Amino acid sequence: FCLSRGLGDVYKRQAPLAALALTAWATLVSPAHAATGRFQDLQVEVIGSGRPVLMIPGLNSGADVWRETCAALQPQVQCHLIQLPGFAGAPAVASDDFLSAMRDRLLAYSADRRLDHPAVIGPSLGGVLALQMAIAAPQKVGPLVIVDALPYFGAVQNPAATPATLKPIAEQMRVGMLAADATQYAAQTDAAVANMAHAPEHVATLKQWGRDSDRATTANAMYSMTMTDLRQPIAGITAPVLVLGAWAAYQPFGATEASTRQVFATQYAALPGVRIEMSRAGYHFLMWDDPRWLQTQIRGFLELPAAP
Repeated sequence: FCLSRGLGDVYKRQAPLAALALTAWATLVSPAHAATGRFQDLQVEVIGSGRPVLMIPGLNSGADVWRETCAALQPQVQCHLIQLPGFAGAPAVASDDFLSAMRDRLLAYSADRRLDHPAVIGPSLGGVLALQMAIAAPQKVGPLVIVDALPYFGAVQNPAATPATLKPIAEQMRVGMLAADATQYAAQTDAAVANMAHAPEHVATLKQWGRDSDRATTANAMYSMTMTDLRQPIAGITAPVLVLGAWAAYQPFGATEASTRQVFATQYAALPGVRIEMSRAGYHFLMWDDPRWLQTQIRGFLELPAAP
C-alpha cells in the first residue's frame, strides 16, 4: 500500500494492494444453487450447501475474485462471496475505521446466518479482516486461509515501524489521494497493480476495478490498514491458520523465496501453529496466477476430499 513515495515503492513490490475478478467462471455455477442478498451494506452471494466458507476480497476488488476457487471446491463447501462496500463499483458507506466496521459486519453476518465456525479466506485487506475476525471472536470463527497478507503491512520494510511512527505518512497519503485529479489518481492506481498478476487481461480488469472503486473508501481503507498492527494480537487466535504467500513478482528487486518466507515468519511469529506455504511462480493474486496449487492447499487444509 502506498503510504508515501518511498514506502509506496515497497508496497508495490512486497505488499498487496487490490484484487481482481474472473467473471467467466460464473457460468460454472448453476443459478439454482446461488442466492444473492444484502446484509448491513455487504452484498453476499451464497453458492452451494456444504461447509460454510466466507470468501472476502481485497482492496478495490469484487467478490468475483473468488468465483473460480468456489467452483473448484464444489460440492463440499458453501461459498459466501462477500462484496465489500465502496469497492469495484459497490455503493460506498461512511466509516471512521474501515477495517473495524467491516470486521463487525462480517461477524454479524455470520451470527445472523447461524454459520457454525465458518472458514474464512481472504487476500491482502481481506486476509487482515479474517485475522481481525478471529481475534475479536475466537470461539465463533473456524480455520483461516490468509492469501499473501501480513499482520502489519507497514512493517514490511522496517520491522520497527508502528502505527504511531507511520501515522504522519498515512495522513499525508490519504490527503494526497483525495486531492489528486482524476487523471493523476487513475495513473497511480494503474501503476500500483501493474505487477500483481501474470496475464495482461487480468491486470486490465484490475485497473478498471480500481477506477470503479470509491476513492474516499480506498483512501480510508489504506489509512486503516496502516493504523492496524496485528503482530501481537494474533497470539489470541485459536483457529488453525494457513498462510499462502507469493514472492515471484518481487524477484527483480532482489527477493528470494527464502527471504520472503522469512518476512512472513517474522510477522506471524506470535501466532502458534501457523502454517506458511509459498507459491513458486504466482504473483499476488494466487487464486488467479496459481489456482490449482491454491485450491489444493485449501482442500488439504480444510480436509476436503481431493478434486476429481
